[in-house]
Amino acid sequence: MELSYKEIRAQICDVCHKMWQLGWVASNDGNVSVKLSDGTFLATPTGVSKSMVTPEMIVHINKAGEMIETVDGYRPSSEMRMHFRCYEEREDVGAVLHAHPPVATGFAVADIPLDEYSMIETVLALGSVPIAPYATPSTDEVPDAITPYLQEHDAILLKNHGAVTVGADVYTAYYRMETLEQFAKITLTAHLLGGAKEIDRENIDRLVDLRNNYYKMSGKHPGYKKYSGESHFAPQNKEDRR
Repeated sequence: MELSYKEIRAQICDVCHKMWQLGWVASNDGNVSVKLSDGTFLATPTGVSKSMVTPEMIVHINKAGEMIETVDGYRPSSEMRMHFRCYEEREDVGAVLHAHPPVATGFAVADIPLDEYSMIETVLALGSVPIAPYATPSTDEVPDAITPYLQEHDAILLKNHGAVTVGADVYTAYYRMETLEQFAKITLTAHLLGGAKEIDRENIDRLVDLRNNYYKMSGKHPGYKKYSGESHFAPQNKEDRR
């Protein structure tokens, strides 16, 4: 059953409040959008804390970013360029979420992709997560940076910036951001404990096959793909530390 605009606005607000409660956004950070059945979009307003977003603040815009409906002068974020690119590249995408979850963003700042296949749940849900090249916010550099990864990934780290996730609906995009941050936390913890032990390739392939043919999970998956080459967590010798 298709949701009403009122219900979708309420879902967007719910996700915004969860993002703030979990510490994924500070001040006026982050943005959320949903594609409607008529090809227009609902999006969070710029300049408003996600803790304070209410349904009437959500703006209604067309694919050119032009206002269809708003109140009190609210307008969408300039980062909608990134959202629109996700929708243009992926017909299956119905919602986009951008946030700065601190541990995942730490990996983006350190330029370390999340591409270790060490936990069953993240292998199934996301596979590896690449880092899009540095891009200046509010410019076309951001959508251009993520485009090469959109056909294989539902979660992308943004270098020195944050992360973006996509989904068929706003809750799916939210769950993927939640999984991404959990992935980052577990990866960091494992390396603090001496290093993650990756699942062997045969079992990775079995998990990907389960994902696609048994669980029939939605979205995209890269299969087995590495972005980091040699581990960024490899211990350094004394010469390296000088």
